[in-house]
Amino acid sequence: MARQLEEQITARFPVGQRLRVLDVGLGQGTQALRLARAGHKITGLESDPKMLAAARATLAGEPAGIQERVRLIEGDGRDTGVHFLPGTFDVVLCHGVLMYVDDPDRMLAGLARVLAPGGLLSVLVRNGDALALRPGLSGDWDTAMTAFDSPRYKNRLGLTVRADRLATLTDTLAGIGAPLHAWYGVRLFTDLAADDAVPPPVEELTRLLAAEERAGRTDPYRAVAALLHLCGVRG
Repeated sequence: MARQLEEQITARFPVGQRLRVLDVGLGQGTQALRLARAGHKITGLESDPKMLAAARATLAGEPAGIQERVRLIEGDGRDTGVHFLPGTFDVVLCHGVLMYVDDPDRMLAGLARVLAPGGLLSVLVRNGDALALRPGLSGDWDTAMTAFDSPRYKNRLGLTVRADRLATLTDTLAGIGAPLHAWYGVRLFTDLAADDAVPPPVEELTRLLAAEERAGRTDPYRAVAALLHLCGVRG
């Protein structure tokens, strides 16, 4: 996904431009720190105090120049209007957050509002069109059958959350003035890997990532990936 995001940023903004980036639900700050190291100014918004503490601890280990480019705020992604003025950011990231939100349209509208004209909205969601695939491949037929009719599923943390469909999000992005510009599949060949799986040797990992990246931009494979990465552009 990092490669996909970099592709969209490179295609949309001049080389060397220091972007204003909002990362909503930044978690441990993986993407935020990667962009800060590239020279961009990052604002991270996180509602979970434990995750925010982890992000701050990670940031504390970075050089002073990078720390100065990152601001971390405790807050909910549904309340961006409370924290930021319209058009504040060039890029807004919302990765792995919508599955916890019952009213995604309202949240996405708020994110589009804080984007500057021509700004990039990057959204990562669980793919509702392929929700039966993981349990089916694992032989969990009851869960697979339920997934055909319901967007609800239990994630690896044991929480019941919600998946999104490409067609629905395409309509939503158009309606909030940030129509879909590009989309990718994420985690196609590796979705059944355990969370604590040890990465393969570098040479094999390189081939794996190349296959994942190719599948993530190729039909029909990307449509059945576990996650969808959607990129909208503010009009």
